[in-house]
Parts: sequence; C-alpha cells; structure tokens
Amino acid sequence: MTPRYIRTPQDRQHNVLLRGMQQARNHTNRLIASSPARLTILVFAVGIAFFTTLLSLPIASRTGEPTPLADAMFTAVSAFCVTGLTTVSTAGHWTFFGQLIMIIAVFVGGLGIMTLASMLSMAVSRKLGVRGKLMAQTAMSQTASSKLGEVGSLLRVVITTAVSIQFMIALCLTIRFWARGESLTHGLWHGIFYAVSAFNNAGFTAHLDDLNSFSHDLWILFPLMIAVFTGALGFPVMLVLVRHHFHAHKWNLHTKLTITTALILVVAGWIVWGGIEWNNKATIGDLPVGDKIIYALFASIMTRSGGMALVTQTDLHPATMVVTDALMFIGGGSASTAGGIKLTTFAILFLAILAEARGTQHVHVYGRRLPEAALRIAIAVTALAASIITLGITLILFAKPDAPLEHVLLESISAFATVGLSTNLSAELPDFGKYVLCGLMFTGRLGTVTFATALTLRQSRQLYQLPEERPIIG
Repeated sequence: MTPRYIRTPQDRQHNVLLRGMQQARNHTNRLIASSPARLTILVFAVGIAFFTTLLSLPIASRTGEPTPLADAMFTAVSAFCVTGLTTVSTAGHWTFFGQLIMIIAVFVGGLGIMTLASMLSMAVSRKLGVRGKLMAQTAMSQTASSKLGEVGSLLRVVITTAVSIQFMIALCLTIRFWARGESLTHGLWHGIFYAVSAFNNAGFTAHLDDLNSFSHDLWILFPLMIAVFTGALGFPVMLVLVRHHFHAHKWNLHTKLTITTALILVVAGWIVWGGIEWNNKATIGDLPVGDKIIYALFASIMTRSGGMALVTQTDLHPATMVVTDALMFIGGGSASTAGGIKLTTFAILFLAILAEARGTQHVHVYGRRLPEAALRIAIAVTALAASIITLGITLILFAKPDAPLEHVLLESISAFATVGLSTNLSAELPDFGKYVLCGLMFTGRLGTVTFATALTLRQSRQLYQLPEERPIIG
C-alpha cells in the first residue's frame, strides 16, 4: 500500500508563496499590457521613496545626522532620474555609503529607463494591429529581439550592453586616476563612479573641486565625453551599431535620424559655444587655443544631457545660456539615459518645417515617408514639455522672487531635461522650490516617453470624416 503524502506547514507556506508570486507576475503582466505608463510611474515612485529612505539615514551623511527630507529626496530623485542636480556637495556631504547609494540609484535608474522605454515600445506595438506589429518588429529586430514579446531577452541584451560599456569606461578611468597618484582603491572607486555617472548622463562628480583638478587631462575628459555621447544615443542605436557597425545602408531610420541629429548638434554646439565664449575671460578667454577647443567640445557634448562642466555656469555669456537652454531642451536619443524632448522629436519637427517651406505634402527623409501621426505626437510632446517647464519656472519664481530669470530658466530646463547643469540655484531654494525641481525631474524623466505612449495607445481609427475647414494661421 502506497503511503499517503502528508502536507506539512512548510509545504503550505511554500505553496502560498508560489501562488503569491504567480499572482504578482500575472498582475504585472496585465499592468504592462493595459497601462504601461502607470507601471513606469509606479516603479520610479517606489524607487525614489526607497533611495530617499536610505539617504536619510545618519550613516549616509558625514555629519552623522539624518539629512533633511528635502535634500535627501532631491538627491534621490536627481540620482534615480539620472539628472545630477544637487542641493548639497556630493563629495563634502555624503559618506562613502551615501555616494554608493547615489551611484546605485543612477545605475538602476538609467537601466530602468532604457528597459522600461523598451517595454513601453513593445506595449505600443501590441495595439497597432498586424501592420503596426510588422513595422515595430522590423525596428526591434535590428536591436534586441526578433520577437516583440521576448521581454527577458530584451532585458538581457540591454543589461549586457550597458554593463559592458560602463565596465570599459571604468577601467580606462581607474588606470588614469591611479596614474595620477590616487591609491588603487580610490582610483577604482572614482573610475566606477564617473563611468556610471557619465554613461547614464547623471553628471555627479566625486571630487570636492568637481572636474577642476583634471580639467586639462584628456585621458579623463575623452572617456567621459565618449560615455555621455554613447549613453545619450539610446540602446536601440547602440545595438544597431554593434550588429551592423558603420554600414549606414543597413541602419534603420531611427538610427540614421538619431546619429545624424546628434552629430549635427555636437558640431553646432561646439562652434557656437566656443565662438561666444572665446574671449570671455571668466570662462575660457585666457586659455590656450587647444584648451579652448577641448572646453567647447566638452561643453557641447555635456550640455544636451551629460551635466558635467569645466566652467561655472554663472560665468557664461547670456547668449551662451540661451544656447545651453536650447540644447538641453532637445536632449538625447529615445530609449536612452538622456532627457529632453529627444533627438528624433526635434528632427521630425525640423523636417516638417522644411517640408512646409518647400511646399511638400509629405515629410521625406532617407528614402522614407514619415507618417502624420509621428508629427502630431512630436508636436504634442514638445508642447507638453514647454508647458511643464513654464509651470515650473512660475512656481520657482513664486518660491524665490529675487532669483535671476536666466538662472531659473537654466535650472528648470536642466531639471526637466535631466541634464544637471546648475547655477547653484537648487541649493539656494526653499524646500518648496526644491520639491518643484523634483517634480520637474520626475515628469521630465518619464513625461515624454509615457505621454507619447499614451497618445499612441489612444489612437483609434474613425470610420467617418467631418467636413474640412481651415482657420487662419499666423
């Protein structure tokens, strides 16, 4: 006679745990399919709350006392949203534990942005019908997976790519910091810190004098610029480059638009920034010609999202501040660690203006016709971004009426575009102003991608058309 199996309390607890995990997985899958934007916001809100709690601990502060909530939350939001704005000195206020928590938040936040943006893209593709799925599959097959539903494969590719690039940058920086006289442990820590901060476009620095001590060291500046530029391209572009290298005829339209726009903006920013600041003695006016060129290139790359700086932002010419604001507003590539309205959004708007000026009915680029829906979404995202920034500027001026407008403008755009360049206004604001900047960083980090996704998911096909009538424009 076969003995009966007796269920122990441990077995029942194990089954309950398995059922709970299965229910949580099913709920997450339903949330991804039904409301990916809500899931994204929820994940980032929980992450911010978690890192705020850790940074509030006495062990995170050099004073041994809990960091005020406004400063701890500001730092957590800035790190997890990969911005780089600070209200307290990163090297002066935070202990090694605090800095470690910050850089973990940057790494997880940057990785989360890329993976969640990819999941949102896949969620959109499920709503577009057979034709939309085929188009989305064509784009995704050149990046991560030939099957849109393979989220696990997508995450593995994203994580492997991101970690590999950051490892190589960290290795280069560690060797250089060690060669400059730092101990191996300090050099290793600084190499990892700056590699993660740069690739994720966070802009945090781990030295008391920021980058001043190695502002002329090309062995540090160039790896930082490469890391920022690469991270700002976005993982779909990086994977296309890994697969097809520099065979441009094999690139998809997104890759071509992103790389072309990025290079044009880098060169344009390099020339304009350097030209305006060339004789400004407060910034680069007294430097040798070679250093002026390097400083201008560094500023052009960092302005769109990197957030690191070799000069004080308050010393910039007012015209340079305007150029900086514009470049920050544009930002980097889609599904990247960069912020702003994104390169492809700017490119689509610019191409639409050219098409209208030429009297062309459709927008054509690289032998392809852009759909009208893409233009509508680009306009909506840009208008939303401008509206949010305007609201933020108004609230900050309400909190600190004596703040110079150009400083408030730069700080607000820097927060929304998750750049990190600062006029030191963040540290001078009252708590209400700091919370406003937190809101700008949060909405800027998630707003454009979630808003664009929401618009795409809400698209419906109408079976009728109303009579057309043109209002007067302009």
